[in-house]
Amino acid sequence: MIDDFAHHAAAAWVVAAVALGIAELAIPGVFLIFLAIAAAITGLATFVLPDLPLIVQGGSFAAWSVVSVLIGRRWYRDYPVETSDPLLNDRAARVVGAIVVVAEPITGGTGRAVLGDGTWPATGPDAAAGTHMRIVAVENGVLRLEPLEQNRSDR
Repeated sequence: MIDDFAHHAAAAWVVAAVALGIAELAIPGVFLIFLAIAAAITGLATFVLPDLPLIVQGGSFAAWSVVSVLIGRRWYRDYPVETSDPLLNDRAARVVGAIVVVAEPITGGTGRAVLGDGTWPATGPDAAAGTHMRIVAVENGVLRLEPLEQNRSDR
């Protein structure tokens, strides 16, 4: 099998590049494409230099993998991908501004408020149960609330 690889090494590297490219489409994340680029470059080098030893081909693939990953990381750092919903996985940020109902009276600065289908610990000015308040921040899983009237006067 090693002999077959040695005779068709360039084709094997191109097949590996295509397989890695297809795998990139099927598997989420942006990593395999850089390995596909490294395999394609190694395949091209093996096509140009068909007597390249297997150990050199492996070293070439490893080196080009590192180079392409570093270039890719720098590219994505300098040109980040815009998202249509930047708060998708940040539930705390998503609820800021929402209006909630105080479930347990806020006395001494602490109480509980209904958010969605549960109650959350809350801090803010004293308020009776049933009072509608606005979330102004979420700190360590605790809602920081303000009365609705105070928010309206700030506008």
